[in-house]
Amino acid sequence: MSVTLDGDKSGLVPNGVRKFAHGPRPETVPALVGTACAAVGLIDVAAGVFPRFRHSRMHTLAEVLPGALGPFAAALSLSAGVLLLLLAHGLKRHKRRAWRAAVVLLPAGAAAQFVYRHSVLGAVVSLALCGLLVRHRSEFAALPDPRSRWRALANFVLLGAGSLGLGLVIVSVHPSRLVGNPSIADRLQHVLYGLFGFEGPVDYAGDTSWTVGYSLGALGLLTAVTTIYLAFRPEHPAARLTEDDEARLRALLERHGGRDSLGHFALRRDKAVVFSPSGKAAVCYRVVSGVMLASGDPIGDVEAWPGAIERFMDEARAHSWTPAVMGCSEIGGEVWTRETGLDALELGDEAVVDVADFSLAGRAMRNVRQMVKRIERGGYETRVRRVADIGEVELARVRRAAADWRGTDNERGFSMALGRIGDGADQDCFVATAHKAEERDADSPYGDLKAVLHFVPWGTDGMSLDLMRRDRAADPGMNELLIVASLQAAPRLGITRVSLNFAMFRSALARGEKLGAGPVLRVWRGLLVFLSRWFQIESLYKFNAKFRPRWEPRFVVYRTARDLPRISLAAMQAEGFVNFALPRPLARRLPAGGRRPCAHVLAHNAEQGVHPV
Repeated sequence: MSVTLDGDKSGLVPNGVRKFAHGPRPETVPALVGTACAAVGLIDVAAGVFPRFRHSRMHTLAEVLPGALGPFAAALSLSAGVLLLLLAHGLKRHKRRAWRAAVVLLPAGAAAQFVYRHSVLGAVVSLALCGLLVRHRSEFAALPDPRSRWRALANFVLLGAGSLGLGLVIVSVHPSRLVGNPSIADRLQHVLYGLFGFEGPVDYAGDTSWTVGYSLGALGLLTAVTTIYLAFRPEHPAARLTEDDEARLRALLERHGGRDSLGHFALRRDKAVVFSPSGKAAVCYRVVSGVMLASGDPIGDVEAWPGAIERFMDEARAHSWTPAVMGCSEIGGEVWTRETGLDALELGDEAVVDVADFSLAGRAMRNVRQMVKRIERGGYETRVRRVADIGEVELARVRRAAADWRGTDNERGFSMALGRIGDGADQDCFVATAHKAEERDADSPYGDLKAVLHFVPWGTDGMSLDLMRRDRAADPGMNELLIVASLQAAPRLGITRVSLNFAMFRSALARGEKLGAGPVLRVWRGLLVFLSRWFQIESLYKFNAKFRPRWEPRFVVYRTARDLPRISLAAMQAEGFVNFALPRPLARRLPAGGRRPCAHVLAHNAEQGVHPV
């Protein structure tokens, strides 16, 4: 496949591959400075906590390093150490504000070294490191991450807990100076009082009481100041899809939406988007824990993909985000890796059923056929329609059922979930419903509705499964019934292909259970089966395999192998499998009746056979 660049054609190497300056590159200065700050911070904390440390050879070295202000001020040493530790990560990520803080702190440390300790060497080292930062200031240009004032609460809880633990150590490392034998409760009370600047019940001989008191007070002040700063600093909310962005994406999908089954999921409104210079292609993404997470292939003309990818990488570099792509196709992975120098790893397979080849006949479909016939004999009927053909009253019932039947406390889905049902702009989506009229309850908000499937368009002749929800009181097999009904109704709706669920690590599961599989493959399969207790990996594969699909591989694109754990955690957060939100008692109350707003993520329930990318 030939791919030309969108926009500027300069920068091509002879083999036609463009090497972006924002690809993998050495980051020696930020990494060095960040590591140095972390090391000095740990030394400062140790110098402020452990009295014997201040007389060790290590402290002799620490005295000439920036930020280590000497044994006369344990409290100042603790504060400097904690601040340097907090700054280290921001410096490694090229953050401009971390650079500004370090440039202010280092001259202050140099002045303290010279005025209070008369250490010329310590002042020179501090100023030298500050000069290094100033000289390489262009390396520290990353913009702030999306954030909210909830960070202030998180800082108060985490730093407060750390101060409490460190305070207990400070109170307990002077056993020879303790007066009496205070209990753990007394020491904890002393720490709590000390963090607020008051004297506690524990007493020491000599000047140790002053050292402990100032140290605890410094920790409490540091916790308070950083929390206040985070609470009152300007917010940088996460980007959202605007109405104009959505209109442009819909225009691209109308022309090129048949290429990727995940294309319509780009219209999630909790995603942001970057367009190519010509506007003929776009990449949608969300930033999670410092990872700029795209999903699926770029939207639009394949010839314009490189321009959109370049804009994506520029945005990642501007904020020092870790770029990653989840669930792209093989062609998409080839373009991403060629244009950016990133690597790709097979993540799993998407199950695609060709409607013309689907049939319930044959031995391979025996189990599905018997299940469907049994449910139909039980009095269930199915309806498969476009959203535009459903009345508003019934559509409201479907929305409520989909929200109330969700099997998890938090919404799930990102890569393969639209996040809404029946929106006015989504009239071309499809809804499959199962009904049992004889069990209709006049008081039930769902009427005779027993199960719901929602599909999004895949070009003009395909549809992609979005979510599956069922009444837990209904007979087993509702999902199989509705998938079969959707496949049988597809020709009437002009559909020739249907994308079902994504099966993570499908090939490993399939090969690992075959005769002759090697020991490594069997161990890997065993681990996946074990993890399936929480993430439904094996059950999704087996559920998909019932319908005899063809398997389309999907890939994750990443920068380096050391980024994979961070990308995995960010993906699990985005999909809803890991939730760092506030505890439920502190969360905002839902609207009356327990209904979630439609714009929230009405995503996939993994237990019911949904996309768990």
